[in-house]
Order: sequence, then structure tokens, then C-alpha cells
Amino acid sequence: MGKRIVICGGGAIGAAIAYFTSRRGARPITIERHEVAGAASGKSGGFLALDWCRGSPLDLMARRSFELHAELSSELGNPWGYRRLTTYGGYAVAGDTARGRRGRPWLADAVAITSRLGSPESTALVEPRAFTMGLMRAAQMHGAELRHGTVVDLVRSASGAVRGAVLASGEIVEGDAVVIAMGPWSVLVARWLPLPAVLGYKGHSLVLETGEAIPPEALFLEYREASGEILTPELFPRADGTTWVCAISSMGPLPADPADVSADEGAHARLEALCRAISPALAAAPIRARQACFRPVTEDGLPLIGAVGGVDGAYVATGHSVWGMLNAPATGEAMSELILDGAARHVDLAPFAPARLPPLDPAHLRGA
Repeated sequence: MGKRIVICGGGAIGAAIAYFTSRRGARPITIERHEVAGAASGKSGGFLALDWCRGSPLDLMARRSFELHAELSSELGNPWGYRRLTTYGGYAVAGDTARGRRGRPWLADAVAITSRLGSPESTALVEPRAFTMGLMRAAQMHGAELRHGTVVDLVRSASGAVRGAVLASGEIVEGDAVVIAMGPWSVLVARWLPLPAVLGYKGHSLVLETGEAIPPEALFLEYREASGEILTPELFPRADGTTWVCAISSMGPLPADPADVSADEGAHARLEALCRAISPALAAAPIRARQACFRPVTEDGLPLIGAVGGVDGAYVATGHSVWGMLNAPATGEAMSELILDGAARHVDLAPFAPARLPPLDPAHLRGA
């Protein structure tokens, strides 16, 4: 029998770990309290870039993951709308009039395109909910299990090794290893394991039904509102005829349940006004969804990926910030190698070791 691996969290990272471990003959059991892709993994932009992490410890992981995204879409029939994009950068000012700038045909004349940031060889897109759910289904085809439940404690052996998870229902899910992949809610596990702080950074987005009006061109803008505030909208047209737009982020309290995430007051109205200002195609498009989600971030901006120091059988994979969807495949592959072989081969996980940061004092979690 293959190793039983309990994965706490059914987002893109958890699904990728389930997929890559199941493909190796392990028996992953993913426990999700809300729904697969129910938080940031279902509401993110799904933007992928080959070399935008260059100069950082994430560079090799991002390049490996960009390659894996192409392979996975080919191998699994691309049920998640993987597509290559040309990516542009530019700026616009609310209320500004055209000055004969060179833009794109689907944008308002007042939007100035100042650079090409990526080509179809270096930038791409997936529909994030479909990607996460597709990977989870593929894992289940290889024998992975998916269970609905809330993890309330970890099972320990006499030696202190982690050997499973306890659910709110009282059920015990035993395993040879436990992986914490709960996004910003991974912070709750600091009650049981010496994990660094994981914070939640809230993002707001719209999904608009644009049909064929916008070609496969992603856009990163600097936009000055009438108030003078600068926003940095991102716009990604998807293969399913929708376009995802974000611009407004904030730090706020993380609700105990992912189902209870709500938008900041006025955030979506500002986003809608921005959309009307920058593109007639967006102005005319029905809004399919108004979304808010928390991205997991760490104190030094790098994810936590690896074994939890001093605790046999405990692993963590979270804190990917804006690059969670990009780096999910390489994270899943690396975690499968680490757990099943003892070391990751394709990516050096040393820069992401949880022990590089001080553990969070569980006293900060009282009442959580």
C-alpha cells in the first residue's frame, strides 16, 4: 500500500499535492472545510508568467511551474481553459481625454500602452476554479480521497510525530504524513505546530461576460482615480468568454470560516467605475461575479514549503501570495518528492523552509 498523506486544504496547492502524490502511487486524503477552490484558488486571476520572479528565490520554481502548466493542460485535456497571452503595461487617468496615444482596439483611447510585458511564450492564463477542481478530479482518478470536514487537532504518536488529523465531527483521519495547505487559515495550525505567521491580504475582483470582444491580451495598468488615488488594475480575458479584473486590496481581519469572506464597502463600485473608464467592451459587459478573497502572505514574502522543523510527519505548503496559481504545480511536484523520496529534485526548497522565520506565538490565536 502507498503512503497515506493527509492534506489539510482543498485549494490549488492542496489539489496539486494530491495530484502529484497520487500519480506516484501514494494515497492522499484531502480534507476541505468549505469547498474545493472555495477561497482564493477559485477567485484569483489565474495569471501565469515564466520569468516574472527572476532575481528572487522563486525564479526556478516559477519557471518549472510554467512548464508544468503547459504539460498538465496537454496531458489532462485542458478542462480549465489554459491559454497563452500577450501582456501589456500602460496607464490611464480618470476623466482624461484621448491624446492620440497608441492603445489597443478594445481599450478606450485614453488608455496609454507603454510596454509589452510578455509574449505568448512567457505569459499564459488558466481559469483558477476549473484548474483546481480539475487537478482534484485527476487526483481522485489516481485513487485520492476528498473529505468534507474541519480539522480541529492533529494526531500524535508517543514520540510526538504527527500521524493524522482530528475532525470537528470526532473522526480521526490517520496518515503517514500531514500537509498543512490551508492558505491564510494555515495560521490556525500554529496552535499545534511551530509555524510562522501566515497573514491574509484581501483582494477584490469582478468577472465580466465579454464574449469575443477582448482578444487574448492581458493588461497591467496604473490608473489614477478622480480622487487622485493610484490603483493598479490587472485584466485577464479567459478562454470561456469572461474577463477577470482586479485593482483593490486591503489588510483586514480574516474570518474563521472561508465562507464568511465579504467585500470592503465600495470596493466593487470603484472597480466597476474603473472598468467603464478603460474599455467600452467592459462597460457593455454584464457582471457575472463580484468577488473577494484572502491571499496567504508571509513576513518575508516567500512561501512556506517543506517539513516542519522538529516534528516528524508534519509538512506545510502555503503563503504563495499572488503566485499561488502559477506555482501550484511545482509545489505539488516538490512536496511529492520531499514526502515520498526524502528530498525535492526539480526545485530547491531551502529558501522556503518554514524554520527560516520565527514561529507564531499561539497566544495570538486565542478566540480564533
